[in-house]
Amino acid sequence: MKAENKSLSVFQWFIYLLANSIAIPIVVGDIFQLSGAETSSLMQRVFFIVGLSSFIQAKFGHRYPIADGPAGSWVSIFVIYASVGIQQGKTITEILQILMAGLFISGVILFILGITKWVRYVLFLFTPIVTGTFLLLLAIQLSGVFLKGMSSYNGGSQLDLLSFLLSLLVFALIVFLSTKGKGWVKSYAVLVGILFGWLLFAAVGKDGPSLSNTTDLVELPKLFVWGLPEFNRSIMFTALLFTLLLISNTIAAISSAEEAIPSQKISFQQRLSSSTWAGGISHLFATMFSTIGVVPLPATAGFVKLTKQNRILPFLVACLILIVISLFPSIVGFLASLPLPVASAALLATLIEMYGIAFRSLTKRSLTTRNRTIIGISVLSGICTMILSDDFFSGFPSLLQNILSNGLLIATFMAIFLEQLLKNECRFEKNGNKL
Repeated sequence: MKAENKSLSVFQWFIYLLANSIAIPIVVGDIFQLSGAETSSLMQRVFFIVGLSSFIQAKFGHRYPIADGPAGSWVSIFVIYASVGIQQGKTITEILQILMAGLFISGVILFILGITKWVRYVLFLFTPIVTGTFLLLLAIQLSGVFLKGMSSYNGGSQLDLLSFLLSLLVFALIVFLSTKGKGWVKSYAVLVGILFGWLLFAAVGKDGPSLSNTTDLVELPKLFVWGLPEFNRSIMFTALLFTLLLISNTIAAISSAEEAIPSQKISFQQRLSSSTWAGGISHLFATMFSTIGVVPLPATAGFVKLTKQNRILPFLVACLILIVISLFPSIVGFLASLPLPVASAALLATLIEMYGIAFRSLTKRSLTTRNRTIIGISVLSGICTMILSDDFFSGFPSLLQNILSNGLLIATFMAIFLEQLLKNECRFEKNGNKL
């Protein structure tokens, strides 16, 4: 029975890694008008990088079972640069080369900050209020992404009522099993929900299309598919700012994992330094293999709390399986047929716990007038930015568009700014900031 449980744990982690990796390549392929073959190749490279990065982080970085996945913050930059670049007469390839330069710059900065442990000097900026604000806005942002994925069929822009209703059924099943289920059923609620949803969609003829485009049995991920990185001032400044956001993401992921997986064997600062340089390596690999940047996903803590799967070994095995499977195009094509509404519904269910973690972080301190003001202004700024139309900032220079159009960035930086501006009203708690 124990062996069966271990196998199920590995399989569930594998499915979770997969579910977090499928949507973004399809979105990026649509943004840059990639062909089916190019999207398939991108998905293969994303699977490879996600498996590799997750393994490196869990084994040598933060050493928690935290899934890495394509960063939503980088997706927003990809979208903005695609729009602005086309307006400036640049080709798709040129735009992608500029974006790869951004990934490279962030990777170098993260690696240096982590390997030298200089990242500890910016740790004071990321108080529980800042981390909680980041987690809350990230959960809100992801909720919109996943809800959109549930309401459309394989990335379409219009509501598919049947897909939406079926995905709601998957969501409800996972929530029910994770709260009312007993024994192994409760622990593997996400896995049961995804497999049930996949079969349900297949039964009504709505399973996703295979993206396999080659007859080769084995195909190694290609290097610099979009060419060598192309540097300019705009992407250098953008990458510098986004590196701070990536550090905030890493702090949030580790803090969330500490709450879900209590362990004091390694200090928070040590985990952060190791995770930061490991994240730098992941970004450099993403540059080499021409993919979007991957980061530790704070939402994984919600998955761990939901499923009680906190052992490191099954996670590491699942990462290795994803790496190996990424080398087989036919298998990648089959896995890509997992319907987007099913993956989105499962991931939305894991956000329930993430909201709880965010609220607990925000309330680690007393909700004084000062703290309520900081939280309120930061969250309000981020949400207002998120609901603005995509072309609202189109009249601004591209550099300002990259900053002003990102609600997660605005909210996090606003929280940091207000915390420092109003810090004379209270002393920082050492435990809350892990200093």
